[in-house]
Amino acid sequence: MNGIRHMHCIGLAVLAVYFVTLSAKPQSGAEATTQPMAGDPGPSATLGAKPSQADDKTAILFDGLSWRGWQRKDGPESQWIVRDDGSVQAAGVDAVTKSTFGDFQLHVEFYCPKMSGKQGQARSNSGVYLHGRYEIQVLDSFGDPPTGNGCGALYSIAAPMVNASRPPGTWQTYDIIFRAPRFDDQDKITELPRLTVLHNGIVIHNNLELPSTTPGGLDRTMVDVGPLLLQFHGDPVRYRNIWLRTLD
Repeated sequence: MNGIRHMHCIGLAVLAVYFVTLSAKPQSGAEATTQPMAGDPGPSATLGAKPSQADDKTAILFDGLSWRGWQRKDGPESQWIVRDDGSVQAAGVDAVTKSTFGDFQLHVEFYCPKMSGKQGQARSNSGVYLHGRYEIQVLDSFGDPPTGNGCGALYSIAAPMVNASRPPGTWQTYDIIFRAPRFDDQDKITELPRLTVLHNGIVIHNNLELPSTTPGGLDRTMVDVGPLLLQFHGDPVRYRNIWLRTLD
């Protein structure tokens, strides 16, 4: 199978998960396994995935070269470090997209370096914040049981159903389907936000309803559109191949 066809199939597979989970019973925060995946199953099935087509619904947020679409929370350009290998390294403060989005499909690849002598939350800590307000934890959690603050967790809301982490020093993927909250004419929430998350191609959150935002984001208010935020937590976590397709 050639590369273009392979990536197209990946995109269709992720969207198929989305349409199936829309009708699925929402996952509660308590639904998690007690064991990580056994051993290292090898590279993520969605590593290197690309959007199936380039159109007005597609946003390439980082192509390995330009970081101009990102800024700090307070407005100036983000100073994260673009590396020669096509990745960007977290540095200084959080990075936030200049663009905002409602419902979307997001692909992001991340690299947690091995932090010798570090434990727990000090092991390559970062996070992907949807709408700048809902954190999916990035952390070296390889071999650990799933927890509410481990890799793949909706931080402080829900542990992943399985810990699908790869070893540190390995590129990993998140493929995320996010449905924004709905509001009535008086700006009251009528439907809470929901999401499905695949970590390295494995479903770790299935149509999860989010009862609140998570700590550390832009603010604690739910909105109908918002940016993507990547967290700087003091560790040299790297990202690459970040793209999004709107589903509005």
